[in-house]
Amino acid sequence: MTAATLTEEQMNEPADFGTFDYIIIGAGSAGCVLANRLSADARNKVLLLEAGGKDDYLWIKIPVGYLYCIGNARTDWCFKTESEPGLNARQINYPRGRVLGGSSSINGMIYMRGQAQDYDNWRQAGHTGWGWDDVLPYFKKAEDHVEGANDMHGAGGELRVEKQRLRWKILEAFRDAAAQYGIPQTHDFNTGDNEGAGFFEVTQKHGRRWSAADAFLRPATGRPNLRIQTGAAVDHLRIENGEATGVVFHLNGKPYFARALGETLLSSGAIGSPVVLQRSGIGDGEKLQAAGITPVHHLPGVGENLHDHLQIRCAYQVENVSTLNARAASWFGKGLIGLEYMLARTGPMSMAPSQLGIFTRSHAHLATANLEYHVQPLSLAAFGGALDPFPAFTASVCNLRPTSRGSVQIASADPSAAPRIQPNYLATHEDRQIAIESIKITRKIVSQPALARYNPTEFRPGPACNTDEELAQAVGDISTSIFHPVGTAAMGSVVDADLRVRGINKLRIVDASIMPNITSGNTNAPVMMIAEKAAAMILSSTFL
Repeated sequence: MTAATLTEEQMNEPADFGTFDYIIIGAGSAGCVLANRLSADARNKVLLLEAGGKDDYLWIKIPVGYLYCIGNARTDWCFKTESEPGLNARQINYPRGRVLGGSSSINGMIYMRGQAQDYDNWRQAGHTGWGWDDVLPYFKKAEDHVEGANDMHGAGGELRVEKQRLRWKILEAFRDAAAQYGIPQTHDFNTGDNEGAGFFEVTQKHGRRWSAADAFLRPATGRPNLRIQTGAAVDHLRIENGEATGVVFHLNGKPYFARALGETLLSSGAIGSPVVLQRSGIGDGEKLQAAGITPVHHLPGVGENLHDHLQIRCAYQVENVSTLNARAASWFGKGLIGLEYMLARTGPMSMAPSQLGIFTRSHAHLATANLEYHVQPLSLAAFGGALDPFPAFTASVCNLRPTSRGSVQIASADPSAAPRIQPNYLATHEDRQIAIESIKITRKIVSQPALARYNPTEFRPGPACNTDEELAQAVGDISTSIFHPVGTAAMGSVVDADLRVRGINKLRIVDASIMPNITSGNTNAPVMMIAEKAAAMILSSTFL
């Protein structure tokens, strides 16, 4: 049969890409861990598909390079939310990594596990095996902590965790002011109770970003039983008789089909994973039909339960102290910063977006901290924009346990169409009240004697905002995501405690989307823990 006589359907039939024991969709934080652990056994033939490209962009490796990676289509999917009522009808940017390493290649590098209570609450909700004592060994297994192993930390693992390589007087003064307000200093946020003030530890190695790709994927790249394919845009899962049998994807504009003898593992993140499920006909049947998708399996929890940490970026102008605004204001200053990094791998180019962390409570009756501060020796009007032309710092604060819930839904059957992301921030009275209280607490900390010598003057939201109504309006104006979306394929509604998709055999989801409730802190370390635990469950299974 000649090409001229082929039907359109035959011409679009996916070419055979091979058969594998495991297919992993997404080479982000979870996917890199899975690829390493599953391919460690030479008997397992593993395919890792990544829609983005290689992580060979210079700015990925330099810590401050997040400024050039977020919002850059080479490294970021550049999603935007829908118009958000709680943010005064604004749309905000919603970065997600588009390279090997996923968001660990463009994030803030903060190593934060969350609180023991987070995981104990998962277990108490019926998710057996997910309590703090259950998950701590997996955190420790992956870790290579700069201070070595102890009861809470691991050494010799793939994920390097180090102290930051610079200090700022303004941040030390803010920490001292927090102590004067009543928040004690802490040396370690990762012991199960993160309340206190201290400097974040980071996923860096000798002053360079240490992403999941660096930690887990690079050591496994040479294994003959692991195939890593970048530029592979997944169209849909193939479901036959209630079983996931493989993946249809496009590579260089051509369709391919990879068959899974064992399991297909969806690790595309809290945005990507529900989108792949929905395009595969798995989700709310009515919504799928509206998007032009034939329902295969009615699972209404897919894409629901989206929640995230919303940060309120309060900013203060200061005097008589160095901040990045001033140091980077001239080419001479930038040159000195570059020289310091080149010679010693220290200084502002080695810094995470936030150096000082504070965990505290918005109300005294709470059992654990529900607020997290990311304090930065800089200020800017919008993320990715220019620094303000005067010395300043930012005290960004977020509600760690928001009660508002949103959704992620495909806009159409077209795989290239961006999804509809509706976080629904500040939709509940509780979230709005905590946001208002957060600004009041920030002002109380800044008013302490430790900061007085620098004469801090608030300019975001500004001293004119005083009543609760004015503060609520300001919160909507100045808040943005801190990039921790979770929950869109949650345990209990979409997957079981073994992360198997309900009603579909040989399909698991392994990423932030499975969290029933968000952890009390930055989410990258918990995602890698989830993948460690999932890999152990998969390898102990008798499925194959």
